[in-house]
Amino acid sequence: MVIGRVLDTLPEWEAFAHAVRTRRPDAGTWCEAWTTRDIVIHQAGNAEELARVLAAHLAGESVETRGLDREKPYRELTDSELWTAFINRCEQLVDITESAARDLSTDEVIMWTGRPVTPRFFAEHMREELVLHRWDLTGDDATATQALSEPWMTRHSVRDVGNVLLDLGATTLDLGSEGRFQGRLRAPGTDDIVVTAAPEGNNIEFASPEGPATIESDLAVRTLFLWGRRPADFTRWHSQAGPDALRKVRTLLSGY
Repeated sequence: MVIGRVLDTLPEWEAFAHAVRTRRPDAGTWCEAWTTRDIVIHQAGNAEELARVLAAHLAGESVETRGLDREKPYRELTDSELWTAFINRCEQLVDITESAARDLSTDEVIMWTGRPVTPRFFAEHMREELVLHRWDLTGDDATATQALSEPWMTRHSVRDVGNVLLDLGATTLDLGSEGRFQGRLRAPGTDDIVVTAAPEGNNIEFASPEGPATIESDLAVRTLFLWGRRPADFTRWHSQAGPDALRKVRTLLSGY
């Protein structure tokens, strides 16, 4: 069983673990290319890489963030070995983030996938991965909906992950005669999220609610849209923007 301080640092870990352990490793998920086992492989690789990059910075080194090839060694493991490795990698990540909290200033700049982040990012990004990929396992249950609605989850997606969420979709987006596209995602009681694709670059940012939204939804659904996912209940989102704008915003937010 995972040590208690992992649950303190990664409070979403237990719900994710329960979702995994109550499903067959070869069971399908909402992520069309992945089974439950594939998600655990991905999570073990995430925890390892987050710890590796942060540990290198603590040691005064700078390392490039590896791609998904970091997951290959985990594919050679049995299911029980994989689960043990996932627990170990999460414990190691917590060890490193605790060291960073002691030894680094809160605004220290660390490079992750070519963009600057701060020490807070590393544990929080693992938490985001646990929330998102638990939804891939369970769909729209109450635990997923609550976690996806948390303000930190939206902030992390927009400010800490940012343009990465748009990069893949932008490559296939037809910008039309205007040469740019802007979509506005709205949830009650919060700032809008505005996504923009243009030849000079893409952008995602918070903005005050103004004018018509491209898509209106609850907070959890808006987070799912940002990550290229859709709720099972399609009545949870609404739009008067028309088919062309809807197609473009969903293409832009197609995930990565």
